[in-house]
Amino acid sequence: MTIDPSLPTPDQRPATAETALPGEHFERLRAELSGELLLPDEPGWDAARSAWQLLVDQRPIAVVIAADVDDIVATVKAARRLGLHVAPQSTGHGAGALGPLTDTILLRTGRLDRVVIDAEARTARVGAGASAAGLAAAAGQHGLAAVSGMAPSVGVVGSILGGGLGWLARSHGLGVNSVLSIEAVDAQGRLVTIDDAHHPELFWAVRGGIAPVVVTSMELRLHVIDELHAGALLWPLDRAADIAHAWREWISDLPDSVTSLARVLRYPPIPEIPDPLRGRSFVAVETAIQADAATAAALLQPLRDLAPDLDSVRPMAPAELSTVHGDPPQPAPGLGEAVVLAEITAAAIDTLLGVALEPASEALLSIELRHLGGAASPRRVVGGAVSAVDGAGLVFALGLVPFPGARAAVQDAASAVVDRMRPFAAPAVVKNFTEKPAPAADLYGPAAERLRRVARAWDPESVIRVAHAVD
Repeated sequence: MTIDPSLPTPDQRPATAETALPGEHFERLRAELSGELLLPDEPGWDAARSAWQLLVDQRPIAVVIAADVDDIVATVKAARRLGLHVAPQSTGHGAGALGPLTDTILLRTGRLDRVVIDAEARTARVGAGASAAGLAAAAGQHGLAAVSGMAPSVGVVGSILGGGLGWLARSHGLGVNSVLSIEAVDAQGRLVTIDDAHHPELFWAVRGGIAPVVVTSMELRLHVIDELHAGALLWPLDRAADIAHAWREWISDLPDSVTSLARVLRYPPIPEIPDPLRGRSFVAVETAIQADAATAAALLQPLRDLAPDLDSVRPMAPAELSTVHGDPPQPAPGLGEAVVLAEITAAAIDTLLGVALEPASEALLSIELRHLGGAASPRRVVGGAVSAVDGAGLVFALGLVPFPGARAAVQDAASAVVDRMRPFAAPAVVKNFTEKPAPAADLYGPAAERLRRVARAWDPESVIRVAHAVD
């Protein structure tokens, strides 16, 4: 059903936590669920509370593993009775942005992973727990592609509502602009449809901004990608300067059908890394080119003339794009920082290389510079609270923390990269690349106050915990 946008005063205000924590209240919730409820010290507790981002130690008061929408409704209503919050989470890639989960029920939605494709309408209905890989595979069976991020393991809902900056960004914009409608449970436990015709102000806010509701499913627009060539070209790290500057010149005159990035890669000497890469360091260019073979070859020739050691660019289906960037297939203890560049200038490249090649940066796995622009630019599309990235490039520095003692070196190195690039920075901040709670003004600019009004209207008691809360 659809609720009235006037939002009547809630019939039942949250109880105080002091009167709401006895075990019988949780047992009542447990009895209502088709899924599972876990409390501290119960079997399976640590696995249930663990995020994909292994550096985040989530300590909620309880975990609900929802089996269906009814479980989500029951959990939200129980939280209101208990004076608690609810934090919806599919995978936990962005768990750090939630902040502490004090007095919070962690609501895991991973089992709601159904994907239904309407090939004729070129749309997908994805459940709250669907992964980017699952969506790409389902759409690919019908010759269609979804606009989303680069990593296959991320949850579709979280990654797309956070922006969805991926391989099709320059040609098709951010993934968030492909959202057609949303089904959700509001902070009072009511089912609600959100789209241009139903609660348009909330629809604006949820798309790239804040979600004071628990999203249960989304309908997304899909696209036909006629031909695609993608992959990576790698050179030894000692060629970083000439390759990076050649890449900068190469992107200066590319059509929007080409998305690419340049990166410094330092692979650890571990068995999980393939033999040709293990223990080696490279400068790389990764790209996705929507063109026929002859056109793709002509576009790539200036880079191939630089004689890469490895060249994996080949024809591929859109569903294979998730293999290009090499994101880990399993949960990992990663730490990263990002900054948007106003322009990709020769001076910016020199500065980035200067810090990337310092000994301290050897603590990092990857330092990349993504080419933005095209359909991801402001004024190319009008959508939700965030519909574009106002900048020419995105620098992202990432390191793995295999043991606690390594964290400081990785954090210092990532921070140094971002700090060194500040003179070239744009005001924009990309939500999906911001791993700690950030001020609303930084994330949303002038839209922040409008987002606060929406959040207060739909969830005045802040029952639902969201990443990067606006208050």
